[in-house]
Amino acid sequence: MSKLSGEKKEIAKAITANQKKYWDISDAIWHHAELGLEEYESSTLLADTLEGAGFKVDRGVAGMPTAFVATWKNGAGGPVIGFLAEYDALPMLSQKPGTPKQDPIVSGGPGHGCGHNTMGVMQVLTVVALKEAMERSGLKGTLKYFGSPAEEMLISRPHMIRAGLFKGVDAVIDCHSFDKWSVRHGTEGLGMYSFVFTFRGKTAHAGGSPWLGRSASDAVELLHAATERMREHLPTTQRTHWVTMEAGDAPNIVPDYARTWYFVRDYDDNLEPHFNWVLDCARAAAMMTQTTHDVEVIAASHQRYGNRVLAELLFENIRAVGNPRYTAEEKAFASALQKEAGLPEKGMTYETILQSPDTHPIHGGSSDVGDVTLVAPTTTLRYPARIPGAFSHHWSTTASSISSIAHKGLTAGAKVAAYTAYDLLTKPAYLKKIKKEFNALNKERPYKAFLPKGAKPPLGWNTALMEKYREEMKRFAAHSG
Repeated sequence: MSKLSGEKKEIAKAITANQKKYWDISDAIWHHAELGLEEYESSTLLADTLEGAGFKVDRGVAGMPTAFVATWKNGAGGPVIGFLAEYDALPMLSQKPGTPKQDPIVSGGPGHGCGHNTMGVMQVLTVVALKEAMERSGLKGTLKYFGSPAEEMLISRPHMIRAGLFKGVDAVIDCHSFDKWSVRHGTEGLGMYSFVFTFRGKTAHAGGSPWLGRSASDAVELLHAATERMREHLPTTQRTHWVTMEAGDAPNIVPDYARTWYFVRDYDDNLEPHFNWVLDCARAAAMMTQTTHDVEVIAASHQRYGNRVLAELLFENIRAVGNPRYTAEEKAFASALQKEAGLPEKGMTYETILQSPDTHPIHGGSSDVGDVTLVAPTTTLRYPARIPGAFSHHWSTTASSISSIAHKGLTAGAKVAAYTAYDLLTKPAYLKKIKKEFNALNKERPYKAFLPKGAKPPLGWNTALMEKYREEMKRFAAHSG
Protein backbone atom coordinates (compact mmCIF):
# COMPACT_ATOMS: atom_id res chain seq x y z
CA MET A 1 0.00 0.00 0.00
CA SER A 2 2.88 2.41 0.71
CA LYS A 3 3.81 2.59 -2.99
CA LEU A 4 0.25 3.36 -4.13
CA SER A 5 -0.99 6.86 -4.91
CA GLY A 6 -3.32 8.45 -2.40
CA GLU A 7 -6.38 7.89 -4.59
CA LYS A 8 -5.55 4.22 -5.18
CA LYS A 9 -5.24 3.78 -1.42
CA GLU A 10 -8.72 5.25 -1.06
CA ILE A 11 -10.05 2.91 -3.77
CA ALA A 12 -8.53 -0.06 -1.92
CA LYS A 13 -10.08 1.05 1.37
CA ALA A 14 -13.51 1.43 -0.25
CA ILE A 15 -13.30 -2.02 -1.85
CA THR A 16 -12.24 -3.66 1.40
CA ALA A 17 -14.87 -1.79 3.42
CA ASN A 18 -17.70 -2.96 1.13
CA GLN A 19 -16.45 -6.43 0.18
CA LYS A 20 -18.71 -8.44 2.51
CA LYS A 21 -21.84 -7.16 0.73
CA TYR A 22 -20.44 -8.32 -2.60
CA TRP A 23 -19.25 -11.65 -1.28
CA ASP A 24 -22.85 -12.32 -0.25
CA ILE A 25 -24.09 -11.41 -3.75
CA SER A 26 -21.51 -13.76 -5.30
CA ASP A 27 -22.71 -16.57 -3.04
CA ALA A 28 -26.35 -15.88 -3.94
CA ILE A 29 -25.54 -16.14 -7.66
CA TRP A 30 -23.63 -19.36 -6.93
CA HIS A 31 -26.77 -20.82 -5.35
CA HIS A 32 -28.96 -19.68 -8.28
CA ALA A 33 -26.58 -21.44 -10.73
CA GLU A 34 -28.64 -20.34 -13.72
CA LEU A 35 -27.84 -21.65 -17.18
CA GLY A 36 -27.29 -19.44 -20.22
CA LEU A 37 -30.19 -17.09 -21.06
CA GLU A 38 -31.99 -18.29 -17.90
CA GLU A 39 -30.08 -15.96 -15.52
CA TYR A 40 -33.17 -14.01 -14.47
CA GLU A 41 -32.43 -13.87 -10.75
CA SER A 42 -28.67 -13.41 -11.17
CA SER A 43 -28.89 -10.60 -13.72
CA THR A 44 -31.62 -8.83 -11.76
CA LEU A 45 -29.53 -8.96 -8.59
CA LEU A 46 -26.53 -7.43 -10.37
CA ALA A 47 -28.56 -4.82 -12.25
CA ASP A 48 -30.48 -3.78 -9.13
CA THR A 49 -27.21 -3.42 -7.19
CA LEU A 50 -25.77 -1.14 -9.86
CA GLU A 51 -28.96 0.88 -10.12
CA GLY A 52 -28.92 1.32 -6.36
CA ALA A 53 -25.36 2.63 -6.63
CA GLY A 54 -26.42 5.36 -9.06
CA PHE A 55 -25.87 3.70 -12.46
CA LYS A 56 -28.38 4.04 -15.29
CA VAL A 57 -29.36 0.49 -16.24
CA ASP A 58 -30.74 -0.52 -19.64
CA ARG A 59 -32.23 -4.00 -19.30
CA GLY A 60 -33.10 -6.63 -21.88
CA VAL A 61 -30.66 -5.25 -24.45
CA ALA A 62 -29.83 -6.86 -27.82
CA GLY A 63 -32.89 -9.11 -27.71
CA MET A 64 -31.86 -10.93 -24.50
CA PRO A 65 -33.96 -10.51 -21.33
CA THR A 66 -30.97 -11.26 -19.06
CA ALA A 67 -28.54 -8.87 -20.79
CA PHE A 68 -28.09 -5.31 -19.58
CA VAL A 69 -25.77 -2.31 -19.74
CA ALA A 70 -25.17 -0.12 -16.68
CA THR A 71 -23.70 3.33 -17.32
CA TRP A 72 -22.42 6.11 -15.08
CA LYS A 73 -21.02 9.34 -16.45
CA ASN A 74 -19.15 12.10 -14.62
CA GLY A 75 -19.12 15.35 -16.56
CA ALA A 76 -18.71 15.92 -20.27
CA GLY A 77 -15.90 14.22 -22.14
CA GLY A 78 -13.35 11.89 -20.64
CA PRO A 79 -12.58 8.28 -21.54
CA VAL A 80 -15.22 5.58 -21.74
CA ILE A 81 -14.06 2.43 -19.94
CA GLY A 82 -15.97 -0.83 -20.36
CA PHE A 83 -16.18 -3.78 -17.98
CA LEU A 84 -17.35 -7.22 -19.14
CA ALA A 85 -19.33 -9.37 -16.72
CA GLU A 86 -20.62 -12.94 -16.87
CA TYR A 87 -22.96 -14.83 -14.54
CA ASP A 88 -24.14 -18.05 -16.24
CA ALA A 89 -23.56 -21.52 -14.82
CA LEU A 90 -22.84 -24.86 -16.47
CA PRO A 91 -24.90 -28.07 -16.65
CA MET A 92 -23.92 -31.20 -14.69
CA LEU A 93 -21.57 -29.40 -12.23
CA SER A 94 -23.74 -29.15 -9.10
CA GLN A 95 -21.70 -29.31 -5.88
CA LYS A 96 -22.45 -28.74 -2.21
CA PRO A 97 -20.55 -25.83 -0.66
CA GLY A 98 -17.88 -26.37 1.96
CA THR A 99 -16.97 -29.92 1.00
CA PRO A 100 -13.70 -30.91 -0.69
CA LYS A 101 -15.28 -34.03 -2.19
CA GLN A 102 -17.52 -34.32 -5.24
CA ASP A 103 -21.00 -34.18 -3.74
CA PRO A 104 -23.75 -32.58 -5.89
CA ILE A 105 -26.63 -30.61 -4.42
CA VAL A 106 -28.79 -32.36 -7.02
CA SER A 107 -27.42 -35.03 -9.30
CA GLY A 108 -27.07 -33.73 -12.85
CA GLY A 109 -27.87 -30.18 -11.81
CA PRO A 110 -26.06 -26.99 -12.86
CA GLY A 111 -23.20 -25.38 -11.00
CA HIS A 112 -20.69 -22.56 -11.25
CA GLY A 113 -17.84 -24.69 -12.54
CA CYS A 114 -16.14 -21.71 -14.19
CA GLY A 115 -16.48 -19.19 -11.36
CA HIS A 116 -18.84 -16.83 -13.19
CA ASN A 117 -20.66 -16.09 -9.93
CA THR A 118 -17.55 -14.19 -8.77
CA MET A 119 -16.97 -12.42 -12.08
CA GLY A 120 -20.11 -10.37 -12.45
CA VAL A 121 -19.81 -9.32 -8.82
CA MET A 122 -16.10 -8.49 -9.05
CA GLN A 123 -16.86 -5.99 -11.78
CA VAL A 124 -19.71 -4.41 -9.77
CA LEU A 125 -17.36 -3.92 -6.82
CA THR A 126 -14.82 -2.42 -9.25
CA VAL A 127 -17.10 0.13 -10.90
CA VAL A 128 -18.83 1.21 -7.68
CA ALA A 129 -15.45 1.94 -6.04
CA LEU A 130 -14.31 3.78 -9.19
CA LYS A 131 -17.48 5.87 -9.26
CA GLU A 132 -16.83 7.00 -5.69
CA ALA A 133 -13.22 7.87 -6.55
CA MET A 134 -14.26 9.85 -9.61
CA GLU A 135 -16.84 11.78 -7.59
CA ARG A 136 -14.25 12.61 -4.91
CA SER A 137 -11.69 13.89 -7.38
CA GLY A 138 -14.01 15.34 -10.00
CA LEU A 139 -12.47 13.02 -12.57
CA LYS A 140 -14.31 13.06 -15.91
CA GLY A 141 -15.18 9.86 -17.71
CA THR A 142 -17.79 7.17 -18.28
CA LEU A 143 -18.02 3.67 -16.80
CA LYS A 144 -19.96 1.02 -18.76
CA TYR A 145 -20.74 -2.37 -17.25
CA PHE A 146 -21.83 -4.98 -19.83
CA GLY A 147 -23.99 -7.66 -18.22
CA SER A 148 -23.42 -10.53 -20.63
CA PRO A 149 -25.47 -13.74 -20.39
CA ALA A 150 -24.71 -17.18 -21.81
CA GLU A 151 -20.94 -16.81 -22.22
CA GLU A 152 -20.62 -20.58 -21.91
CA MET A 153 -22.64 -20.80 -25.13
CA LEU A 154 -20.81 -17.84 -26.76
CA ILE A 155 -24.12 -16.07 -27.25
CA SER A 156 -24.31 -12.50 -26.05
CA ARG A 157 -21.34 -10.38 -27.17
CA PRO A 158 -21.78 -10.70 -30.97
CA HIS A 159 -25.43 -9.67 -30.56
CA MET A 160 -24.47 -6.79 -28.26
CA ILE A 161 -21.90 -5.60 -30.80
CA ARG A 162 -24.50 -5.86 -33.57
CA ALA A 163 -26.81 -3.68 -31.44
CA GLY A 164 -24.09 -1.00 -31.30
CA LEU A 165 -23.55 -1.23 -27.55
CA PHE A 166 -19.75 -1.03 -27.73
CA LYS A 167 -19.61 2.09 -29.90
CA GLY A 168 -17.42 4.81 -28.38
CA VAL A 169 -15.80 2.57 -25.76
CA ASP A 170 -12.09 3.44 -25.43
CA ALA A 171 -10.89 0.33 -23.57
CA VAL A 172 -12.44 -2.79 -22.05
CA ILE A 173 -11.36 -4.75 -18.98
CA ASP A 174 -12.58 -8.33 -19.08
CA CYS A 175 -12.16 -10.69 -16.14
CA HIS A 176 -12.22 -14.39 -15.32
CA SER A 177 -11.95 -16.56 -12.23
CA PHE A 178 -8.72 -18.56 -12.37
CA ASP A 179 -6.27 -20.63 -10.33
CA LYS A 180 -3.51 -18.02 -10.68
CA TRP A 181 -2.94 -14.35 -11.44
CA SER A 182 -2.65 -14.07 -15.21
CA VAL A 183 -3.04 -11.66 -18.09
CA ARG A 184 -2.31 -12.34 -21.73
CA HIS A 185 -1.75 -10.26 -24.82
CA GLY A 186 -1.84 -11.34 -28.44
CA THR A 187 -3.88 -14.15 -29.95
CA GLU A 188 -5.62 -16.49 -27.53
CA GLY A 189 -7.97 -19.45 -27.83
CA LEU A 190 -9.89 -20.52 -30.93
CA GLY A 191 -12.74 -19.10 -32.93
CA MET A 192 -15.88 -21.21 -32.86
CA TYR A 193 -19.16 -22.00 -34.60
CA SER A 194 -21.95 -23.62 -32.56
CA PHE A 195 -24.77 -25.07 -34.68
CA VAL A 196 -27.49 -27.70 -34.76
CA PHE A 197 -28.42 -29.98 -37.65
CA THR A 198 -32.00 -31.25 -37.80
CA PHE A 199 -32.76 -34.20 -40.11
CA ARG A 200 -36.27 -35.28 -41.11
CA GLY A 201 -37.25 -38.59 -42.70
CA LYS A 202 -40.23 -41.00 -42.65
CA THR A 203 -41.43 -43.37 -39.95
CA ALA A 204 -42.11 -47.05 -40.68
CA HIS A 205 -42.27 -50.38 -38.86
CA ALA A 206 -38.61 -51.27 -38.46
CA GLY A 207 -39.37 -55.01 -38.56
CA GLY A 208 -42.36 -55.21 -40.85
CA SER A 209 -41.73 -52.60 -43.56
CA PRO A 210 -38.45 -50.72 -43.04
CA TRP A 211 -38.23 -49.98 -46.78
CA LEU A 212 -41.08 -47.50 -46.34
CA GLY A 213 -39.11 -45.43 -43.86
CA ARG A 214 -36.20 -43.02 -44.15
CA SER A 215 -34.12 -42.80 -40.99
CA ALA A 216 -33.15 -39.36 -39.69
CA SER A 217 -30.99 -41.16 -37.13
CA ASP A 218 -29.01 -42.80 -39.96
CA ALA A 219 -28.35 -39.34 -41.36
CA VAL A 220 -26.94 -38.17 -38.02
CA GLU A 221 -24.70 -41.23 -37.77
CA LEU A 222 -23.42 -40.75 -41.31
CA LEU A 223 -22.70 -37.09 -40.57
CA HIS A 224 -20.71 -38.07 -37.49
CA ALA A 225 -18.79 -40.66 -39.51
CA ALA A 226 -17.98 -38.06 -42.16
CA THR A 227 -16.73 -35.40 -39.74
CA GLU A 228 -14.63 -37.98 -37.87
CA ARG A 229 -12.85 -38.77 -41.14
CA MET A 230 -12.59 -35.09 -41.97
CA ARG A 231 -10.38 -34.54 -38.90
CA GLU A 232 -7.35 -36.19 -40.52
CA HIS A 233 -7.30 -33.57 -43.25
CA LEU A 234 -7.70 -30.47 -41.09
CA PRO A 235 -4.92 -28.46 -39.41
CA THR A 236 -3.92 -29.70 -35.96
CA THR A 237 -5.34 -26.47 -34.51
CA GLN A 238 -8.94 -27.61 -35.08
CA ARG A 239 -11.33 -28.97 -32.48
CA THR A 240 -14.59 -30.63 -33.56
CA HIS A 241 -17.10 -31.99 -31.03
CA TRP A 242 -20.71 -33.06 -31.20
CA VAL A 243 -23.51 -34.48 -29.10
CA THR A 244 -26.64 -36.25 -30.35
CA MET A 245 -29.67 -34.44 -28.96
CA GLU A 246 -32.53 -36.59 -30.33
CA ALA A 247 -32.46 -39.73 -32.45
CA GLY A 248 -35.70 -41.66 -32.01
CA ASP A 249 -37.61 -43.12 -29.09
CA ALA A 250 -38.04 -46.83 -29.89
CA PRO A 251 -35.94 -49.33 -31.93
CA ASN A 252 -38.95 -50.79 -33.76
CA ILE A 253 -39.89 -47.45 -35.36
CA VAL A 254 -37.75 -45.88 -38.06
CA PRO A 255 -37.04 -42.41 -36.59
CA ASP A 256 -38.26 -39.53 -38.74
CA TYR A 257 -36.57 -36.84 -36.63
CA ALA A 258 -33.04 -36.47 -35.27
CA ARG A 259 -30.81 -33.61 -34.12
CA THR A 260 -27.11 -33.22 -33.43
CA TRP A 261 -25.27 -30.24 -31.93
CA TYR A 262 -21.79 -29.35 -33.19
CA PHE A 263 -18.96 -27.11 -32.04
CA VAL A 264 -16.19 -26.51 -34.54
CA ARG A 265 -13.16 -24.50 -33.42
CA ASP A 266 -10.04 -23.31 -35.17
CA TYR A 267 -7.88 -20.30 -35.85
CA ASP A 268 -9.97 -17.50 -37.32
CA ASP A 269 -8.29 -17.86 -40.70
CA ASN A 270 -9.30 -21.56 -40.90
CA LEU A 271 -12.70 -21.43 -39.27
CA GLU A 272 -15.09 -20.65 -42.12
CA PRO A 273 -13.64 -23.30 -44.49
CA HIS A 274 -13.85 -25.83 -41.62
CA PHE A 275 -17.50 -24.89 -40.95
CA ASN A 276 -18.40 -25.07 -44.65
CA TRP A 277 -16.88 -28.55 -44.93
CA VAL A 278 -19.13 -29.77 -42.11
CA LEU A 279 -22.11 -28.27 -43.96
CA ASP A 280 -21.10 -30.28 -47.03
CA CYS A 281 -20.97 -33.44 -44.91
CA ALA A 282 -24.51 -32.79 -43.70
CA ARG A 283 -25.81 -32.32 -47.24
CA ALA A 284 -24.16 -35.59 -48.24
CA ALA A 285 -25.65 -37.44 -45.25
CA ALA A 286 -29.12 -36.21 -46.19
CA MET A 287 -28.64 -37.29 -49.80
CA MET A 288 -27.45 -40.77 -48.80
CA THR A 289 -30.46 -41.32 -46.53
CA GLN A 290 -33.05 -39.53 -48.68
CA THR A 291 -33.88 -37.25 -45.77
CA THR A 292 -34.07 -33.48 -45.56
CA HIS A 293 -32.09 -31.28 -43.21
CA ASP A 294 -31.61 -27.75 -41.98
CA VAL A 295 -28.95 -26.00 -39.89
CA GLU A 296 -29.35 -23.41 -37.14
CA VAL A 297 -26.27 -21.42 -36.11
CA ILE A 298 -26.52 -20.89 -32.34
CA ALA A 299 -23.35 -18.83 -31.94
CA ALA A 300 -20.19 -17.86 -33.77
CA SER A 301 -17.18 -16.05 -32.33
CA HIS A 302 -13.63 -15.00 -33.09
CA GLN A 303 -10.38 -15.76 -31.33
CA ARG A 304 -9.25 -13.22 -28.73
CA TYR A 305 -6.67 -10.55 -29.53
CA GLY A 306 -5.59 -9.13 -26.18
CA ASN A 307 -4.12 -5.62 -26.12
CA ARG A 308 -0.49 -5.70 -24.99
CA VAL A 309 -0.32 -2.22 -23.44
CA LEU A 310 -3.46 -2.87 -21.41
CA ALA A 311 -2.18 -6.32 -20.40
CA GLU A 312 1.11 -4.91 -19.15
CA LEU A 313 -0.71 -2.21 -17.17
CA LEU A 314 -2.96 -4.83 -15.56
CA PHE A 315 0.13 -6.89 -14.74
CA GLU A 316 1.75 -3.90 -13.01
CA ASN A 317 -1.33 -3.52 -10.85
CA ILE A 318 -1.42 -7.25 -10.07
CA ARG A 319 2.05 -6.81 -8.60
CA ALA A 320 0.88 -3.79 -6.62
CA VAL A 321 -2.04 -5.73 -5.11
CA GLY A 322 -0.22 -9.03 -4.51
CA ASN A 323 -1.63 -12.30 -3.24
CA PRO A 324 -4.28 -12.42 -0.51
CA ARG A 325 -3.33 -13.95 2.82
CA TYR A 326 -4.91 -17.26 3.75
CA THR A 327 -5.81 -18.89 7.05
CA ALA A 328 -4.76 -22.33 8.19
CA GLU A 329 -8.33 -23.52 7.60
CA GLU A 330 -8.30 -22.27 4.01
CA LYS A 331 -4.97 -23.96 3.35
CA ALA A 332 -6.29 -27.22 4.81
CA PHE A 333 -9.42 -27.03 2.64
CA ALA A 334 -7.31 -26.44 -0.46
CA SER A 335 -5.03 -29.38 0.30
CA ALA A 336 -7.97 -31.71 0.92
CA LEU A 337 -9.67 -30.66 -2.32
CA GLN A 338 -6.48 -31.00 -4.33
CA LYS A 339 -5.91 -34.50 -2.99
CA GLU A 340 -9.50 -35.60 -3.59
CA ALA A 341 -9.60 -34.19 -7.15
CA GLY A 342 -6.19 -35.58 -8.12
CA LEU A 343 -4.71 -32.11 -8.54
CA PRO A 344 -1.09 -31.14 -7.80
CA GLU A 345 -0.89 -30.69 -4.03
CA LYS A 346 0.69 -27.24 -3.93
CA GLY A 347 -1.46 -25.66 -1.22
CA MET A 348 -2.28 -21.98 -1.65
CA THR A 349 0.62 -20.95 -3.88
CA TYR A 350 -0.53 -18.72 -6.73
CA GLU A 351 1.61 -17.95 -9.75
CA THR A 352 1.70 -14.50 -11.38
CA ILE A 353 2.10 -14.73 -15.16
CA LEU A 354 2.18 -12.32 -18.09
CA GLN A 355 1.43 -14.49 -21.10
CA SER A 356 1.75 -14.15 -24.86
CA PRO A 357 1.67 -16.58 -27.79
CA ASP A 358 5.48 -16.61 -27.58
CA THR A 359 5.52 -17.82 -23.97
CA HIS A 360 2.36 -19.94 -23.80
CA PRO A 361 0.76 -21.91 -26.67
CA ILE A 362 -2.76 -21.12 -27.78
CA HIS A 363 -5.28 -23.29 -25.93
CA GLY A 364 -8.37 -24.90 -27.43
CA GLY A 365 -11.04 -22.95 -25.54
CA SER A 366 -13.27 -20.24 -26.96
CA SER A 367 -15.14 -17.16 -25.72
CA ASP A 368 -17.34 -14.52 -27.28
CA VAL A 369 -15.00 -11.99 -25.66
CA GLY A 370 -13.03 -12.56 -28.87
CA ASP A 371 -15.48 -10.42 -30.84
CA VAL A 372 -15.13 -7.59 -28.32
CA THR A 373 -11.34 -7.58 -28.73
CA LEU A 374 -11.87 -6.74 -32.41
CA VAL A 375 -14.18 -3.75 -31.78
CA ALA A 376 -12.47 -2.17 -28.75
CA PRO A 377 -9.05 -2.63 -27.07
CA THR A 378 -9.60 -5.43 -24.56
CA THR A 379 -7.61 -7.60 -22.16
CA THR A 380 -8.74 -10.27 -19.70
CA LEU A 381 -7.67 -10.15 -16.05
CA ARG A 382 -7.61 -13.62 -14.52
CA TYR A 383 -7.70 -13.44 -10.74
CA PRO A 384 -7.22 -16.19 -8.09
CA ALA A 385 -10.74 -17.20 -7.05
CA ARG A 386 -10.14 -20.96 -7.23
CA ILE A 387 -8.05 -23.50 -5.39
CA PRO A 388 -4.65 -23.67 -7.17
CA GLY A 389 -4.90 -26.38 -9.81
CA ALA A 390 -8.72 -26.34 -10.03
CA PHE A 391 -9.70 -26.15 -13.67
CA SER A 392 -12.70 -24.93 -15.63
CA HIS A 393 -15.85 -27.02 -16.14
CA HIS A 394 -15.05 -29.25 -13.16
CA TRP A 395 -16.61 -29.75 -9.74
CA SER A 396 -13.40 -28.56 -8.03
CA THR A 397 -14.05 -25.06 -9.37
CA THR A 398 -17.71 -25.20 -8.30
CA ALA A 399 -16.51 -26.05 -4.79
CA SER A 400 -13.87 -23.30 -4.88
CA SER A 401 -16.22 -20.60 -6.12
CA ILE A 402 -18.26 -20.24 -2.94
CA SER A 403 -15.33 -20.47 -0.52
CA SER A 404 -13.65 -17.68 1.45
CA ILE A 405 -10.74 -18.23 -0.95
CA ALA A 406 -13.01 -17.10 -3.81
CA HIS A 407 -14.12 -14.11 -1.74
CA LYS A 408 -10.54 -12.95 -1.24
CA GLY A 409 -9.74 -13.46 -4.91
CA LEU A 410 -12.80 -11.46 -5.92
CA THR A 411 -11.67 -8.54 -3.74
CA ALA A 412 -8.10 -8.68 -5.07
CA GLY A 413 -9.34 -8.78 -8.66
CA ALA A 414 -11.56 -5.75 -8.09
CA LYS A 415 -8.57 -3.78 -6.79
CA VAL A 416 -6.49 -4.63 -9.86
CA ALA A 417 -9.28 -3.73 -12.29
CA ALA A 418 -10.08 -0.50 -10.42
CA TYR A 419 -6.42 0.58 -10.25
CA THR A 420 -6.03 -0.10 -13.96
CA ALA A 421 -9.16 1.81 -14.93
CA TYR A 422 -8.03 4.70 -12.70
CA ASP A 423 -4.71 4.77 -14.59
CA LEU A 424 -6.59 4.91 -17.89
CA LEU A 425 -8.75 7.77 -16.63
CA THR A 426 -5.87 9.83 -15.26
CA LYS A 427 -2.96 9.12 -17.62
CA PRO A 428 -3.89 9.82 -21.27
CA ALA A 429 -0.57 8.39 -22.51
CA TYR A 430 -1.77 4.86 -21.70
CA LEU A 431 -4.94 5.20 -23.75
CA LYS A 432 -2.99 6.76 -26.61
CA LYS A 433 -0.67 3.72 -26.77
CA ILE A 434 -3.58 1.31 -26.34
CA LYS A 435 -5.48 2.90 -29.22
CA LYS A 436 -2.41 2.94 -31.46
CA GLU A 437 -1.96 -0.80 -30.95
CA PHE A 438 -5.68 -1.43 -31.50
CA ASN A 439 -5.75 0.63 -34.71
CA ALA A 440 -2.96 -1.55 -36.09
CA LEU A 441 -4.94 -4.70 -35.20
CA ASN A 442 -8.07 -3.22 -36.73
CA LYS A 443 -6.22 -2.49 -39.96
CA GLU A 444 -4.87 -6.05 -40.08
CA ARG A 445 -8.15 -7.68 -38.99
CA PRO A 446 -11.17 -5.43 -39.62
CA TYR A 447 -14.12 -6.82 -37.72
CA LYS A 448 -16.48 -9.07 -39.62
CA ALA A 449 -18.95 -11.09 -37.57
CA PHE A 450 -18.96 -14.84 -38.04
CA LEU A 451 -22.55 -14.79 -36.74
CA PRO A 452 -24.87 -14.97 -39.77
CA LYS A 453 -27.12 -12.04 -40.57
CA GLY A 454 -30.56 -12.51 -39.13
CA ALA A 455 -29.39 -14.88 -36.38
CA LYS A 456 -31.21 -14.31 -33.09
CA PRO A 457 -30.33 -15.32 -29.53
CA PRO A 458 -31.71 -18.82 -28.88
CA LEU A 459 -34.08 -17.81 -26.10
CA GLY A 460 -35.50 -20.77 -24.23
CA TRP A 461 -32.64 -23.08 -25.15
CA ASN A 462 -32.02 -24.03 -21.50
CA THR A 463 -35.47 -23.37 -20.04
CA ALA A 464 -36.61 -26.99 -19.61
CA LEU A 465 -33.23 -28.08 -18.23
CA MET A 466 -33.13 -25.17 -15.78
CA GLU A 467 -36.66 -25.71 -14.55
CA LYS A 468 -35.86 -29.35 -13.90
CA TYR A 469 -33.51 -28.34 -11.09
CA ARG A 470 -34.42 -24.79 -10.03
CA GLU A 471 -36.86 -25.55 -7.21
CA GLU A 472 -34.69 -28.18 -5.54
CA MET A 473 -31.71 -25.81 -5.67
CA LYS A 474 -33.83 -23.04 -4.11
CA ARG A 475 -34.83 -25.36 -1.28
CA PHE A 476 -31.19 -26.22 -0.63
CA ALA A 477 -30.19 -22.54 -0.61
CA ALA A 478 -32.99 -21.66 1.81
CA HIS A 479 -32.09 -24.54 4.12
CA SER A 480 -28.35 -23.73 4.10
CA GLY A 481 -28.76 -19.99 4.28
